[in-house]
Parts: sequence; structure tokens; C-alpha cells
Amino acid sequence: MPAQTKQDKTPANGLEQNKAQAELIRHDWTQEQVQTLFALPFNDLLFQAHYIHRQFFNPNQVQLCRLLSIKTGGCPEDCGYCSQSAHAKTGLQASKLMSVDAVLETATKAKQEGATRYCMGAAWRNLKDRDMAALKEMIKGVRALGLESCATLGMLTQQQADELAEAGLDYYNHNIDTSKEFYDKIITTRTFQDRLDTLEAVRKSGMKICCGGIIGMGESVADRANMLRILANLPQHPDSVPINQLIAVAGTALENAPLPNPIEFVRCIAVARILMPRASVRLSAGREEMSDEMQALCFFAGANSIFVGDELLTKANPAQEKDKALLDQLGMTGLAAFEEPAIA
Repeated sequence: MPAQTKQDKTPANGLEQNKAQAELIRHDWTQEQVQTLFALPFNDLLFQAHYIHRQFFNPNQVQLCRLLSIKTGGCPEDCGYCSQSAHAKTGLQASKLMSVDAVLETATKAKQEGATRYCMGAAWRNLKDRDMAALKEMIKGVRALGLESCATLGMLTQQQADELAEAGLDYYNHNIDTSKEFYDKIITTRTFQDRLDTLEAVRKSGMKICCGGIIGMGESVADRANMLRILANLPQHPDSVPINQLIAVAGTALENAPLPNPIEFVRCIAVARILMPRASVRLSAGREEMSDEMQALCFFAGANSIFVGDELLTKANPAQEKDKALLDQLGMTGLAAFEEPAIA
């Protein structure tokens, strides 16, 4: 069933579509229901996910985002997947926070290369008040360029979240990474509740939430289901849901983890789309190891946002030319900044 566009909806069928869309948005998923979705025959799952995707989005648009590490390495957290953890033996040298001018210079280049959302990541356990002034200038500068702004800076207090929102930050990223049950197998220096507390502060501030997890850390299908169920049952669905494929970095605790099965990864994208119909599902880390065919399946299953640029924080990302060739082959185009991606 083809999706209606903003141009071809009449008031009558628009009301009918709004009612149908509202019925698809739930916050009461059970673990059994989500695991049942994961267990569907692959074609049935993709059909359901793609049908829902078309109710809310133009299936041939994808948002192009750029992610910059504005403060690299030396993080005191012991996240087993992270090359920037001080507990990892990757040889990565810690750096200081970049200057405002350097960040905005990179943002300008990102815009010139087609990105419409600019994300800034700092390897911190939590944001320090002493860095707030510089961060505000970065946020204001990114917005002045006509880019959507996003940041991931660790845990926040409510006051810090409010200050970032006042400065104009559009999105705050803070992933829960995995299920509550599997969490302490990956991270011990902060609790799962710490993650949820920061998400609540972001929600109260009025910023949009970007929150997802990582596939391929040794978690079970039940863990994947529970991670997505927790996100779907938040008071408001995250506006963005990054689904990352683990990059097994030498020197980290997960350096020997095998790549997840591609079909199982696509299942995670599809289930995320079904559970959170209006969220932008981000095909995030790990694309360097994905074939064009795997990425095409992810787009069909409901992914509609990617990070572009040759580097993603400290790891390689597909080259700009390669991404352009893939999107051209699929007939997909980029989404303009501040354009509401979901069909109203």
C-alpha cells in the first residue's frame, strides 16, 4: 500500500490516516510480544516494518548526519566496546576539548558535503560545568550554519540539560546500549538507571532524545528485544534510535567479538521501526563492514538516517563517494535540515 504524501492528502483521508497512525503508536509492549516479532519469518517481519515505515515516512529519503569527536579519549567509564575508555589498551591518546572555531570549521565542511545534522561527541563520564560556555557557543554556531545540532556528552543534571536546551541544542544522544539484564556484562562504572535518569532530564528540558544500542556484544535475542522494549515504553518514544553494529576494536574488552549475523541485524532495524513508528531509525556504527545489500535491507526495514564522512568518532566510516553511489543506486535522496521527516 503506497504511502500518501503531504501533497495528495485531503482533509478526510488525512483524518483517517492520523487515526490509523495513532493506533500504531504504543507504550505498553511486553517482552513476549517483542520476542514474537523477532521470531517472525523474515519476509513477514520486513513486510510489516516497511508497511509501517511508509505510514510515517517517505521511504526514499534518508537524513545525512556528521559526527565529530570534540574531545577524544581518556573517558573513565569502562564500556567494553569503547576505544576511548581509559580502561582500554588501544594506544589512543586523550585530547582536550576542541576550540569553538575548529568545531565550526568542521561543521561548515560537513554542510558543504551534504550533512544536515551535526553531532558533537565528547568522551566524558558527565558534562562539567566549566565546559558549558564553550559548548553553548558550538551549539549556537552549528545552528547559525543552518544545521540541526546534536550532542553526546555523558550524563547530565537537570540544570545542565536545561542550559543546553536554552542554547538551542536540538537532540541529545545517550544510548542505553543493551538490555538491563546484560548491561553489567558490558559496563560497571555507571548503572542502567543512570542512563534512564539522563534521558528523563533531557525529556524534561524539551530537547529531542536520541537513544539506541549496540548489536553484536554477545547479547541474546531476548536482550535485543528487551532493549527495544524499554525504549518503546518510555513516556515518549526517542525521536532518533541509533542501531549500531559493534566495531570490535583491538585493545577493548570486546576485541574478539564476531560480527553479528546480517539477517539478525536487519531484524533489529525492523523491530525498532515497528515499535517506534515515528522515530528516525539510525543505521549508525559498523557500516564499513556492511555490504550494500545489507544496508539496502536496513533501509527497506525502516532505517532512514546514516552518519556520513570518512570517520565516525575514532573509527573508519564509508567514504562519501561510496555512500553517494549507494543512495543513487537505490534512488534515495537526503532530507533537508529541520524538515519534519515523519509524514504528519
